[in-house]
Amino acid sequence: MKSKTSYFCQSCGYQSPKWMGKCPACQAWNTFAEELLQKEEKPTWKSTSTQIANKPKRLEEIRYEDQPRLLTPDNELNRVLGGGIVRGEIVLIGGEPGIGKSTLMLQIALMLKAQKVLYVSGEESDQQIKMRAERIEMRSEQCFILTETNTQNIFKQIEILEPHIVIIDSIQTLTTSFLDSAAGSVSQVRECAAEFLRFAKETGTPVFLIGHITKDGSLAGPKILEHMVDTVLQFEGDRHTTYRILRTLKNRFGSTSELGIYEMNAVGLREVSNPSEILLSEREENFSGIAISATVEGNRPLLIEVQSLVSPANYGTPQRSSTGFDAKRLNMLLAVLEKRGGYRLGTQDVFLNIAGGIKVEDPAIDLAVCASIVSSFDDVFIRKEVAFAAEVGLGGEIRAVNRVENRISEAEKLGFTDIYISKHNAKGLDFDKFKIKIHPMSRLNDVIDKVWE
Repeated sequence: MKSKTSYFCQSCGYQSPKWMGKCPACQAWNTFAEELLQKEEKPTWKSTSTQIANKPKRLEEIRYEDQPRLLTPDNELNRVLGGGIVRGEIVLIGGEPGIGKSTLMLQIALMLKAQKVLYVSGEESDQQIKMRAERIEMRSEQCFILTETNTQNIFKQIEILEPHIVIIDSIQTLTTSFLDSAAGSVSQVRECAAEFLRFAKETGTPVFLIGHITKDGSLAGPKILEHMVDTVLQFEGDRHTTYRILRTLKNRFGSTSELGIYEMNAVGLREVSNPSEILLSEREENFSGIAISATVEGNRPLLIEVQSLVSPANYGTPQRSSTGFDAKRLNMLLAVLEKRGGYRLGTQDVFLNIAGGIKVEDPAIDLAVCASIVSSFDDVFIRKEVAFAAEVGLGGEIRAVNRVENRISEAEKLGFTDIYISKHNAKGLDFDKFKIKIHPMSRLNDVIDKVWE
């Protein structure tokens, strides 16, 4: 079959018959690359020519049954997947190089001793995978290793082995015989993922795809890759620290706000069942600029430490820097403190950090951010037993947040004696069932006066 040339945007996967300077889909410049294609009918992972085309059905005729999930021994993975692995689910896991994606998936493969798992690697040799397995000190008679990059050869081995779960490390290294472009190109990634998608749905076999990420932190390859799969997980963290966070970006079978926390040690990844142990530092002395907030990630309440440093701007324009917190929201809260609270922060450098390397988008930490900034500005400390859980509005009002009872219970369980919430959350709240002292507040200035009275 005569091959033809086509151009693909390396950012979003848009196809064009000729080179273009600017992508009309994602508006990115200089992202088009030439790829060779073959214009032929591409069969699925297995010939489906004898299958009868589906016919439309009335919604009332469709029978629905809850399918049992496969629970893994890893509770953190079960949580981010929404309660376990769904039959026929295809999961995409992305993360920076060296963050521990391969270690995590090999660990899962070795944990599932009752399931036949095929681990396909296109990046490492058999010996390298064996060395990693020896390091994490796990054994399994049902874990099979295949080093192959051609999808047709992989599917031949899958037909022989008939595994219960397939893990691909990584999707960017695979190639299909029906395309002439190089491995990792937009067309190859898209077609290989489509083949595994068809395989997963036709056989009911869960497939895990490990994916690379780009310099800006997004998953490499066409954006359609994220639309094709059922679940997208992001494995993130600082390679210079021991903690890793598995975050759900998309999940057709569960919540997208869940996260799992691991600790990387010499023998692999350890589940962290109580995340507050890493998000709260052990303070032997009282320091200014530190406040504790009760936040919620998915179904899990967390206590996190907010650290602020406010100092005079001696070198011109004041700096505004935040780690783990939205910089625009920080600027908004600084404006509220200056306008409603009377704090002259326009000539001050402000640095904000969320301890533990976690990124938080929950507006319930607004009050803790404001309290930590005021604490650093006035150089007065907040008692270690005090927590905050409320949003701050532009008028300086304290706004209600969701699931406040879970936040209060978590703070009480960890030994906190006081928690500041919005008075609107106090409606219908049974104060008697909590031993922690609850302070319902309506204004930011009232909170500041109460904390340091």
